[in-house]
Amino acid sequence: MDLTQLRSFVTVARELHFGRAAQKLNMTQPPLSRQIRKLEETLGVRLFDRTSHHVELTPAGRDLLPEALAILQKVSDVTEDLRRRSATPAGRLKMGFIGAAAYHFMPRLMARAALDFPGLQISLNEMTAAQQLDALTLGEIDLGMVRPVIPPPNVTSIPVWTERLAVVLPLDNPLARRRRLSMADLRSEKLVSYRADAPYMHQMLTGIFRDEQIFPAIAQQVNHAQSILSLVSVGMGVGIVPQDARHASFDNIVFRPLMLKTPVMAELHLIYREDRAGRMIRPFTDLARDIGKTQTGAAG
Repeated sequence: MDLTQLRSFVTVARELHFGRAAQKLNMTQPPLSRQIRKLEETLGVRLFDRTSHHVELTPAGRDLLPEALAILQKVSDVTEDLRRRSATPAGRLKMGFIGAAAYHFMPRLMARAALDFPGLQISLNEMTAAQQLDALTLGEIDLGMVRPVIPPPNVTSIPVWTERLAVVLPLDNPLARRRRLSMADLRSEKLVSYRADAPYMHQMLTGIFRDEQIFPAIAQQVNHAQSILSLVSVGMGVGIVPQDARHASFDNIVFRPLMLKTPVMAELHLIYREDRAGRMIRPFTDLARDIGKTQTGAAG
């Protein structure tokens, strides 16, 4: 007995017509008949009652059919599992990331990668975007996670995650009682904002101020969302940050969605060198994009 004989038997059993079964198997009828005959000889039973106008399963054929289907399904499952395992990345992946990725997206990505790619060891290193680009060039990391940058020619940058913006403010600020806020609500507030050397968020907020024609007074400027949350928590002002920063643990601040005339989203990108995008990189980036497709995008 072999798989070709079993497939031939199952196809004839489903069609109950040798001619149609031969067409489905992309063969002529005589070789199909030989396969069935060999199977019958191997098993020592007749599987079909056959006349010139009629084909039907014998009792032995009816008994064999579910078993044959189970065998073929098992072979298919094993084959697919082996192919999947051979395509699953394994080895050591060195990845850089910016701090903002650690609030929500990166933990989700790491948890899924541990399940989907158990043979992959991921080494993480928090770095600025500029440091990650340098490290990619020198081969010190395989993959980076950054806000959008203009990559050099040999570096690919793909978006994997987006976040709306949220206003963070002290719990005792009167605006904390509102469910959502606009830039007009912040007109009189002091703002803890991003420095120019945090270019992505600095430029994003500068563009929002210009579009909304509202320019809050800047109380402090820092480089990271975590620093903004810390200063807001001690009453230095209010802040505008990507919504995933709400996963940081501060008890005396709240986050409210920022409603804008033109919606703005903060992005996270994965960056890698195209000439080193081997078996580890592509499945990992596909996983990251798959996680990104499931996001809700709603601010808390």
